This record gives sequence, structure tokens and C-alpha cells, in this order.
Amino acid sequence: MPELALCTKTLDPVHVDHSHDFHQLILTTGGATELAIEGQGDRVTAARGCLIPSAHRHDYRGDGRHRTLVLDVPLASVSLLRAGDDLSRLFERPRFFGVPPRLQRLAASLSEQLEQCPALHSEVAALLLRAIHLHLAETALAPDAGFPLARRRGDRLDLERIDAWVDRHLADEIRVEQLATLCAMSVGHFHGRFRERLGMTPQAYVQDRRLRHARTLVGHSELSLGHVASLVGFRDQGSFSRAYRRRFAISPSADRARAREGGE
Repeated sequence: MPELALCTKTLDPVHVDHSHDFHQLILTTGGATELAIEGQGDRVTAARGCLIPSAHRHDYRGDGRHRTLVLDVPLASVSLLRAGDDLSRLFERPRFFGVPPRLQRLAASLSEQLEQCPALHSEVAALLLRAIHLHLAETALAPDAGFPLARRRGDRLDLERIDAWVDRHLADEIRVEQLATLCAMSVGHFHGRFRERLGMTPQAYVQDRRLRHARTLVGHSELSLGHVASLVGFRDQGSFSRAYRRRFAISPSADRARAREGGE
């Protein structure tokens, strides 16, 4: 069976755009990496990792300072890691996912072990992959789970679930009723709890998330601004540009020019 290839590396602050013939898991113990998969962008941080299936084009820019765990998974390895686990489902689609504190601690510990005993990289990789698989299964975010109703005790406003659902529907109309259903709340109760916890309305939160995704695409892709606008749910480039300028105090075209100048 082909070995899992796990390593720690520092991602340089340069723009990289490619795809590869193996799956990939990316975690970090600090800092942030701007990353987009097939045009859907987000940030990889200690609290947010990503899964990249083979042949999916992705681009990223590191910060040049923090160590990142990168796990390459050959296609022939996935279904053979452990009978009955069906870990191949992890890579049925590209996605970003929340990394809770316990997984952050595990990743940091495994990173240290990897640095001390690089010969154990395959064993450490298998443990890390299983931990991610179990975490996603527990939070009902495994592929085909359909984002069922939240089951968290106490505070049912599950932002990880909301973020994941919003990220899948950035190009669509997103209604508060849909977000409330994810958390098993009435619209009125959801709206009130959301404002109480985040200090903004759900609509404003979705708009901000659209624009932050858009900024990644503006700075790290060659897509036209009109295409970027449509990918994050704006009907036309004009309304997109106005919202972008209000949020970031700069137009998308000027922001793109500045990002390119910074990368030269």
C-alpha cells in the first residue's frame, strides 16, 4: 500500500496555484493561510482546516512564519487504512471544517512527534486522519450527512455548522429560515440569539462571509470580477463593487492591483 506522506512545512508568502493526483489534508498550529479550492476561498488557521480531493485545483498563499501540517493521501491508500472506516468519504468533496481545541492540541502534539521522529510519519498520519474522520462524523459534517439539525447541548447556535452550510451556498439566495432550521430554532428565536451572540444580524453575517470569500478570490485568482461577484451571490458587478468598497474601503479592482504588486 502506498504510504501516507505527512510533513510539517512553512508555506511561503507567495501565490501557488496547482492540483495533484492525491488527496490532501491541511492543518496549522498557528497563523493563517489564504486558500481557495475551485474558486471557493477561506482561511486555514489553527481553528480551521481543509480537505482537498485529488484533481481539484487550488491556490494559496502562506504567511511565511508558521508551521503547517500537510498530509498527502495516495488514492490507493484511502480505502485500505482500516477495514470498515470508509475513510474515502472524507475526500468525496472539497471543504473547510472547524478544528475544536482538542483536535488543535492533538495536531500540535503530533507535529512535535513528527519533528522528533520523522520515520514514524505514516503512523502519525494514519492517527491524524482517523481523528479528523471521527471528528467530522461526530459533528454530522461527514459527506452526504446533509447538515442535519444541530444537537449541541446548551447553546444550539452552531456557527461551525452555519459557516459550512453558507460556504456551500454562497452563489445562492440564503434565507434566515434556512439558517434557523440548521439550528432547530424558530426564525425569531434564531435571529435574537444570533444578534445577542455576534452583534449583527444573520443577513449581515452572511454578507460579510460572502465578501471575505470574494476578497480571497480577488487577490488570489484570475477570475473576472463579474465572475467573482456571481460566485459569492451578487446579481451584478456593480452591487458587488459597492458592497466590497463599503466593507474593505477599497474597490475590488484596486484591491486586486495592490495584491499583485505585493506578490511581485
